[in-house]
Amino acid sequence: QVQLMELGGGSVQAGGSHRLDCVVSQDIWSRNTLGWFRQVPGKKREGVASIYTLHGGRYKDIAGSVEGRFTISLDDDKHTVYLQMNNLAPEDSGVYYCAAHRRWLGYATLSEADYGIWGRGTQVTVSA
Repeated sequence: QVQLMELGGGSVQAGGSHRLDCVVSQDIWSRNTLGWFRQVPGKKREGVASIYTLHGGRYKDIAGSVEGRFTISLDDDKHTVYLQMNNLAPEDSGVYYCAAHRRWLGYATLSEADYGIWGRGTQVTVSA
């Protein structure tokens, strides 16, 4: 069973916008902390954005490298977490992964070690 499925990868021109969707299975939708990561060949996977939900409140953590350009959001009805990416640059290229926390955390986090369920990833390529 696919628990996390990323959708929307593709090629984008620099300066453009793009959105990634992550469809989350019912059995893990209740996990409070979800995140987006990205990885390029030869580099460690980097946390991009995380969202923590509690009693209807949304708490977010955004990497400094994308702050002001990327936003993370949720749709409870669709069991989907979104990554909206604006003003894209070639250095934003990579494989983007959706992840759910390993155990209940109580906060949003960009630390890869805190996540235990991963999607298969989707490629985003930004051309100059």
